[in-house]
Amino acid sequence: MKEIIIIEVKSEIGAGTRGASLGVESIKIASLDSGSDLFRKLPTVEVENVNELLFNSAEHTYAKFIDGVLIMEERVCLEVYEQLFEERFPIIMSGDHSTAYGTIAGITKAFPKKRVGVIWIDAHADMHTPYTTPSGNLHGMTLSMACDFDNLECKVNNPRGETLEYWEQIQNVGTPGAKVYTEDIVFISVRDLEKPENYLINKYGMGFIEVDEVRKQGPESAAKRALQMLEHCDLIYVSFDVDSIDSRFSSGTGTPVPNGLTPEEAKVINATLALDPKVCAWEVAEVNPTLDTENRMSETAFDVIQAVVASVQSRA
Repeated sequence: MKEIIIIEVKSEIGAGTRGASLGVESIKIASLDSGSDLFRKLPTVEVENVNELLFNSAEHTYAKFIDGVLIMEERVCLEVYEQLFEERFPIIMSGDHSTAYGTIAGITKAFPKKRVGVIWIDAHADMHTPYTTPSGNLHGMTLSMACDFDNLECKVNNPRGETLEYWEQIQNVGTPGAKVYTEDIVFISVRDLEKPENYLINKYGMGFIEVDEVRKQGPESAAKRALQMLEHCDLIYVSFDVDSIDSRFSSGTGTPVPNGLTPEEAKVINATLALDPKVCAWEVAEVNPTLDTENRMSETAFDVIQAVVASVQSRA
């Protein structure tokens, strides 16, 4: 059985709403309130953040704080790479979802000859680029970083100079160019898409499991179907953004969206995925306790983490 390591990434440099950097600690508070000793038993390492840059004004209109995001991608990439090199199973607890690209880059750096699949459990596809973004927030561009997309076909912005230099550097973190193939991505619960993202998903025929399908098949079957869609991959990374959960239960996140998963469905999906030996890393992101007076989002996230830990530990 592989040793599990918790990697804490208390960064919110890629988000538009402040507060996600506090998500890690709020999940720990939820664990204390439930009487769990999980975080006492599991080793933890923290990746140093650059949130102090948020006190400056954002210089890059179409890629806000991209200089800081680049630093975080490099740091997360190195930490994930090192933990995988030591044959540990990383559970990454992140603030905003932009640093999930660092996780992907770390996996491909550790296993350069292996094909890595991504299961993206999220309300959003996070496939904008500086050329298409309506907000300039980097947490909406994570998978475009991983796929080395610019999506000039849908260009509406005209980023220049340093912005593009940083964007190119980000796309080459860990190893040069694309980290994953488009056919190696499966979206679950994505339901808030914009035209440029729709264009890419349709162009490449990317894997998609909608909430209705989860409800019809059941969450366990939906998870198994996602794994089946990636059976040609050597390794799988699972990224769980808590806004994949319906907004009735997920007020404690920056971009809640209705018609999502129930907390129980999210738990079963993630726990089922984590049983698969190909799953080599798992991440949770976007818990924002400043938007949630009762810490319910953190309690839900902790329930899912516990279930994932139990699945990984039960592997033969």
